[in-house]
Amino acid sequence: MGRRSIDILLAAATVALPLSLSGGPALAREMVELRDARYHPGTIVIRTGERRLYFVTAPGEAIRYTIAVGKAGKQWRGVKYVEEMQVDPAWSPPASVKRDNPHLPDVIPGGSPRNPMGARVIGLGPGGEYAIHGTNMPRSVGTAASYGCFRMHNRDVADLYERVGMGTPVVVLP
Repeated sequence: MGRRSIDILLAAATVALPLSLSGGPALAREMVELRDARYHPGTIVIRTGERRLYFVTAPGEAIRYTIAVGKAGKQWRGVKYVEEMQVDPAWSPPASVKRDNPHLPDVIPGGSPRNPMGARVIGLGPGGEYAIHGTNMPRSVGTAASYGCFRMHNRDVADLYERVGMGTPVVVLP
């Protein structure tokens, strides 16, 4: 995807406002209508300010999930692609996390209740420093809590994991 395409996607996203099909309050996961149908089915759109992730299912339609986003100073925007998918992933704290939490072990095994990656990881690239993943701290979902990754309830990340594949585009907006 060229720079011009990325700019068009980012500009289009400013008018991609979700509306609940039910008209009710947002749930952890629900079908919604998107006013801007420019995103192709299979695209993930993350609106950091809303703390929501949208998986586009059809032109103008998406599944909306509540997520945790990066803390102040750890948020980012741009386009990445799914480049890794794992069930019950082990976790090695990145250097920035280890610096802030030197007591952390070098590796926390997958399936451990102490593993912050939860049930699934959907790694984003290029670069591999960010991911969409589950969490062992469900109360953090809906907050600004991470080092730039996107946390989901384990049941929701397992649902999303079944819907995406390698190379899925992920558009991250403010």
